Amino acid sequence: MTTDQADQAEQANHAEHIDVLIVGAGISGIAAAYYLQTRCRAKTYAILEGREAIGGTWDLFRYPGIRSDSDMYTLGYSFHPWRAAKSIADGPSILQYVRETARTYGIDRKIRFGHRVCGVAWSSADARWTVEVEKTATATADGAPATELVRFTCNFLYLCTGYYDYDHGYAPTWPGVERFTGRIIHPQQWPDNLDYAGKRVVVIGSGATAVTLVTALAEQAAHVTMLQRSPTYIVARPSVDAIAHWMRQRLPARVADVTTRWKSVLLGMYFYNLARRRPDATKNAILQMARQQLGPDYDVEKHFAPRYNPWDQRLCLIPDADLFAAMKAGKASVVTDQIEAFDEDGIQLGSGEHLAADFIVTATGLVMRVLSGVRLAVDGNPVDMSNTMTYKGMMYSDIPNLASAMGYTNASWTLKCELTSRYVCRLLNYIERHGYSHCTPRRNDPTVTEEPLLTFSSGYVRRALDSLPHQGSKRPWKLYQNYALDLLSLRFSALRDGTMEFSRRGQRALPV
Repeated sequence: MTTDQADQAEQANHAEHIDVLIVGAGISGIAAAYYLQTRCRAKTYAILEGREAIGGTWDLFRYPGIRSDSDMYTLGYSFHPWRAAKSIADGPSILQYVRETARTYGIDRKIRFGHRVCGVAWSSADARWTVEVEKTATATADGAPATELVRFTCNFLYLCTGYYDYDHGYAPTWPGVERFTGRIIHPQQWPDNLDYAGKRVVVIGSGATAVTLVTALAEQAAHVTMLQRSPTYIVARPSVDAIAHWMRQRLPARVADVTTRWKSVLLGMYFYNLARRRPDATKNAILQMARQQLGPDYDVEKHFAPRYNPWDQRLCLIPDADLFAAMKAGKASVVTDQIEAFDEDGIQLGSGEHLAADFIVTATGLVMRVLSGVRLAVDGNPVDMSNTMTYKGMMYSDIPNLASAMGYTNASWTLKCELTSRYVCRLLNYIERHGYSHCTPRRNDPTVTEEPLLTFSSGYVRRALDSLPHQGSKRPWKLYQNYALDLLSLRFSALRDGTMEFSRRGQRALPV
C-alpha cells in the first residue's frame, strides 16, 4: 500500500459512510434520488449540493425571461408529469416544479446543502470512494464565509452536476472593453433588481440565452440590439401544446401524460432525423417561417441563415414567435457584424457602424467543465478524463462504480438522465444479488477507435473538446443521441455485455 493509499484509508475511517452519494440537486439529481429510493430501497443515499438551494441550473440562472428550450412534457419527469398549461415554461415555474417534486417524494430531506465536492478517490482494496467536501461553515467574526473540509465514503458515486462551470461563463476579450462607461453583464451573474427601463441595451450573442434575453429586455428597455457574429437557426412554436391540452381534457390523466410525453419524444426524433437527412429542405423551411413573420423586405438570409446545417448546433426555440414580435414592434433588432472595439459609448463594428449602449450583455456562452472539475483518482493514480472513453454515455473506462448524468444535445436533458438513473439501479441490484462489490467498464475490444465525445460545432463544445472523454466507434462506447436506441440499451440490454467487469472486494477482477 502506498503512502497516499494509507492516508486515504485512515481518512476513510473517520468519514460518514453512505451507500450511494449523488452530487448535485438539480433536475438530474432529483431524478436519481427518486429511482434510488424506489428501486434500491435497501440502499442509503444522500445528495451533496454545493449551493444552498435545490434547482441547479434553474436556481443559478436568474436573467430576465429565462425559460426552457425544450418542451416540459419531456423536460419534466415521467414519474411526476408536468401538467401546467404551457409546454414552454419560464424559469421560476420550472424551479418551483423541481422543488415541489423533491418535497413530494421526501427527497429534500436527503440533501446536504453547502457541500461542494472537490476530490474523490477510489480504493479497490476497500471497494469504496472517499469523497472530500468543502462544507459551508458558520461565518467568521467579520461575516466572511467559512468552509471546513469533511469526508464521506460511499460504494457508488453518481455525479449529477451537469457539464458547465457554475462559477464563470465564457467571456471573450475585446479591444477597448475597459473604455466602456456603462455596465457589462454576463447572464450567469445577473444582478438582482437591475433597472434597464428606458435604456439602450446590446446583447452580444445569438444562442438561446441571447434570444431569450432580447425578448424579455425589450419589454422595458428603450431598444435592444442582438449583436451576432453569425446567425443561429431560430424556430417559433406555440408555448401551449394544443394537442396535449385536448388529450388532457378527454383522457384519464395517466394516459394523457404518457401519450403526450411519447408524442413529444417521437416528433422530436422525427424532425431531428429529417433535418439530418434533408438539411437543405429543413433550412429552407426554417427560413421561410422567419420570412412569414418578418415580411418580404427583411434580410432573413443575412441575419437568420447560418453557415452550418440544422442541428450541427442546437436550434433556438422562441415561444409564440416572441422575438419576431419584438422586432416588428421596433423594440428589438438584429445586427450581424464583427466587433472592432469597445469605446466609451458602446461598440464600434467592423462595418463602420456604431452601436450606442447603456448596458452590454455578454451572452457569449458557457464554459464546459467535465465532472464539475472534481479531482479524481483510482487506487492512488490521478485520472485525466480526456484519456477515458464513455460507456453508454454514463460511465467511464477503468473507473469503477461511478456514473454521471448527461442529457441529450438534440432533445430534452431529462429523457437521458432518467434512463441513466434506471440503469444505475439495475447495476446496483445486480451487484447486490451476485455478491459483487464493484463494476468497471473495460476497453478490451481493440477494434474500437476513439471519436470526439460531441459532434456539435458550438463554440462551448469546440473550446472544451481536448478536456472531455472520448466516445467509441461502436457499442457500448458509442454515443447515439437517440432516445429509442438508448431505451433499448439501458433498460433492456444485458448487464454482462463483455465490457462491464464485475469484481468482489479483495479479489482480482473476475473475467466477464
